[in-house]
Amino acid sequence: MNSVAEIRGLRVEVGGRAIVDGVNLRVLPGRITALVGASGSGKTTTGLALLGEYPEDARVTGDVRVPDGPVGYIPQHPGAVLNPARRIGALLRDIARTQVRHLPPAERRAAARERILRALSHAELLDAEAMLRRYPHQLSGGQQQRVVLAQTLLLGAKVVVADEPTTGQDALTKRRIVEQLAAVSREGIAIVLLSHDLEVVRVLADEVLVMRDGHVVESGPADRLWTAPRHPWTAELLAAGSTIAPVEPPADGAAVLRTLPLTARHGRTTVLRTPGLTLRTGECLAVVGRSGSGKTTLARCLVGLHRNHDGDTILDGTPLPRSLRDRTRQQLAAVQYIFQDARAAFDEHRPILNQVARTAVRLRGAPEREALSEALTTLAGLGLTEALVRRRPPQLSGGELQRAALARALLARPRVLICDEITSGLDTVTRRGILDTLAGLLRDRRDLSLILITHDLDTAALANRIAVLDGGDLVEEGPARQILASPQHPFTVSLVETTARLTAQPRA
Repeated sequence: MNSVAEIRGLRVEVGGRAIVDGVNLRVLPGRITALVGASGSGKTTTGLALLGEYPEDARVTGDVRVPDGPVGYIPQHPGAVLNPARRIGALLRDIARTQVRHLPPAERRAAARERILRALSHAELLDAEAMLRRYPHQLSGGQQQRVVLAQTLLLGAKVVVADEPTTGQDALTKRRIVEQLAAVSREGIAIVLLSHDLEVVRVLADEVLVMRDGHVVESGPADRLWTAPRHPWTAELLAAGSTIAPVEPPADGAAVLRTLPLTARHGRTTVLRTPGLTLRTGECLAVVGRSGSGKTTLARCLVGLHRNHDGDTILDGTPLPRSLRDRTRQQLAAVQYIFQDARAAFDEHRPILNQVARTAVRLRGAPEREALSEALTTLAGLGLTEALVRRRPPQLSGGELQRAALARALLARPRVLICDEITSGLDTVTRRGILDTLAGLLRDRRDLSLILITHDLDTAALANRIAVLDGGDLVEEGPARQILASPQHPFTVSLVETTARLTAQPRA
């Protein structure tokens, strides 16, 4: 079968360092080729080469051949490439009109509309008329992604590069994305899938390239790679995807944090309603649900970042002020929050070490020299060397920054640690390292309690208890083993069953 795009001997140097070296890739029509590997392995650089895009000041050698016409691109954050000031219909009409310019003027309008509706159908966007009237901000992340795919189909792209399309998505949304990409490939379009999500790669991919440090260390048919990996790094990636066992909390753990019945709003819209939750000393509670279910709003209420709510949060029997600005240093230190986007949580102009140490100075009154020493020790315990943490944030990987954010929170010596999707978007090895670290903290610091905000049931398996949110409502809560093995609410049942199908079913 002739390829529709091909890369031969690609080498990309930035500042004298090769970030991709000797990469070969053949993209076939109607086939899905996946590039997998850790952050910084060269996946994105290789994928974007098909679009003719390279890092600034890069020195590029090798041969990249693509078909005439555009190469489609589905970014990880599709909302960033949609004009927020224009309705979806206007965005799609602009593209469709360029495709029908050769027709007589009287036929163009109808032909453009037919192309738009066909593209929306292939992108699995239902209720097309309503969709065309909306603005991008009125769509969910999954809908935005399908709009970007519809744009790509309208352009007539023969190759589509999908960059982490399932990152940060729950199992139900993942399943729809898998079905959508599979349908596109059945139309004869070649797809290059860049992904950390090995479950999705296993279900979708025909061919897989495993990358590490800019090199392809193994490639071949997906079914062979999963059953008989030949390179140690491939085996490590696959093994790291296994579920981690929970750490059992003390049997007599007292309530450290609880909420009374809580109702939270964004403006006048109610986005969260819970009858109350209790977190005990040494316990790990996972809060799971789809995007928009209220998970992050709940976490922000607990930490004092969302004030527009009714219902108190009680720490060790004492109600906490709703705004963190009104909390004492001791209260701020007691409940610490780690954001999903670790890079945005740091000042890019200051060394990581100084920012981590600042927590001990600000919240505990520690002398600066003592704080720096404690920060170095804590960071080293999380696998970050002194040479590394004396760098500024842009010089660290996503996984390294996430561990630094964890160290910064630990320097407050918190009673409760709230982790908001901190493993989302990480490769399996880095994700496993973060989860192992959290499990170790629960074992070693028996006075520490943990709240995991996550869409991922494999991550939730670290918890002792799970609370399930759907549409802002707490629909199920109980022991993690019980909920994962025998869910009761229809939404939880669908979440568990869809996760199981994604894990169990390779692509036919």
